[in-house]
Amino acid sequence: MGRTRPGDAGAKVLKAASTLFYRDGIHAVGVDTVAAEAGVTKAALYGNFGSKSGLVVAYLRERDRRWQEEIDRITVAHPDPRERVPAVFDAYEAWVSRDGYRGCAFLNATSEFPDPADPVREVVRHHKTALHGYLRAQLRTGEPGRADALADELMLLLEGAAVTSVVAQSSQPFETAKRLARTLTA
Repeated sequence: MGRTRPGDAGAKVLKAASTLFYRDGIHAVGVDTVAAEAGVTKAALYGNFGSKSGLVVAYLRERDRRWQEEIDRITVAHPDPRERVPAVFDAYEAWVSRDGYRGCAFLNATSEFPDPADPVREVVRHHKTALHGYLRAQLRTGEPGRADALADELMLLLEGAAVTSVVAQSSQPFETAKRLARTLTA
């Protein structure tokens, strides 16, 4: 097992955990496996994250950060806020087309951590609330009186498409959801 320089261990652990947790499920992966995959000791893992729960929270926060970058990258090409909404569906569709898509990491984590008070669930709530807020902000330019209700409806379309795409192993549900979103926001 290769050793890491000080400061490298956390990044290596987070990268390994991200791959393993998403691919295999959080509860199915132990800290021994994460440490071995990262090429670090368990002491280095605990020194950086404190616990497996701390690592799971860090994994989801990093995924949230990467998701926000993806949304920004895709929606920046759309100066009109009304066009940013369908672009969010494009971002989801792009995410689905990547190898190994197993659904929304946040929804997957929610199914593994049923306690609403768990810190993992707080990260999930933050992620979903931020996405809802982004949609609502885009909608306020064209439909200020309906922005909240439309954002609620769009979230249902997005989440439904995310789940259906896993079952179908296809991005088609996002195409359908985007078409419905355009109808709702027209």
